[in-house]
Formats: sequence, C-alpha cells, structure tokens
Amino acid sequence: MDKDSVYHLKIEEEGIPKTFLFVGRSGCGKGTQAKLLIDYLKSKGETPVFYLETGEIFRGLIKNENYTGKLSSQLNSEGKLQPEFLAVWAWSHLMVENLRGDEHLVLDGLPRRLHEAPVLDSALNFYERKMPFFIYINVSRDWSKERLSSRKRSDDTEDSINKRLDWFDTEVVSTIDFFKQNPNYKFLEINGERTIEEIHKELMTMIF
Repeated sequence: MDKDSVYHLKIEEEGIPKTFLFVGRSGCGKGTQAKLLIDYLKSKGETPVFYLETGEIFRGLIKNENYTGKLSSQLNSEGKLQPEFLAVWAWSHLMVENLRGDEHLVLDGLPRRLHEAPVLDSALNFYERKMPFFIYINVSRDWSKERLSSRKRSDDTEDSINKRLDWFDTEVVSTIDFFKQNPNYKFLEINGERTIEEIHKELMTMIF
C-alpha cells in the first residue's frame, strides 16, 4: 500500500476532519462541486461541515452602509480588486469565531492572491489541519468567458468578465502554483469542461 493510501485509510479509521480548498476561474463550477462534496460528507456520518465562501461575504460587505462597506462598494463598481487585508478578513474572522476543531472544512474560492496563500497556510497549520486537499477545477479562458456571458447577469458585462479573467491570470495562477509546490497539500487538478456529474464522480474517486 502506497503512502497516500495509508493516509486516506488512517483518515477513515480515526475520523480525522478533512480540509478542502476549491479554486478555479469564474464560472468553472467550483461552488457547485463544493456543495456536492458537502452533501456527500454529511451523508457519511455525524461530522459537521464548515463551509466558507468569500464571494458571499464580499457581496454582503458592499451592501453595508458603514464606511468600509461604502469604500468596498466603490471599488467593486469600478471593477477594481478589494484590498488584501479585506480578503484575509473575509475568511479569518469566521474561522476564529466558528471553528471548533471537529468539523470538515470546505473553502470555496480562496485564497485568491499569492500574498494571501501563506496567511491561509499559517491558519491551517495553526488549526492543525493535516494534508488539505487543494482542488483546482481547470477550464480555459474562452470556456469561462462563454459560460459567464451565458448567465445573463447584470454584473456580467463584457468588461467585467474580461477583468475577472485577467485577474485570474495575473493573480490566482501564482497562488495555485504555491499550493501545487507545497508538499503539505494534496493537489488535485480536474478538467472542468465537462458535466457536473462527470466532474463530481472523478473528484470523489480522487479523494476517496
């Protein structure tokens, strides 16, 4: 039995909470796959699941009428990136306030920039999360652009879509490489240009 098989067997035997990070281009379906995984984990036992998705947090922030919310909303309307300290705040305060230590942890769409990566890595080390799964759902720029354009959302203008795709190429790719080169993570790359069912099936095979 190889080292990875021994590790996964140990997880199942001892009930060690698992950690999963989902990253990919906008429209790749990472949120859908994260939620399918959560449903699977909940169906297999009583271990609770803590789900953290920063997009929803930022959407709530920009609707806030306080000073920070107004500045954040202005950046969002201009198509600019939120500052890194807010990105870290978006997930770090929720970990501090909510983690108990006995739950599976599913992180959707973070970290998003290279400078955030070692901060998140330090948090996972602090909470003694062993060998997190880093799941990169890989789709091409053209595929992502077509998917986002087809959603017909008011904020999915051609300009905003191009900015998000540019941001992924300039910021997120280097973040992905950080975790790919880190031996303390189980890096999984999955072709996201398939059906939801096909991706989920392969993901379950790779993890379990």
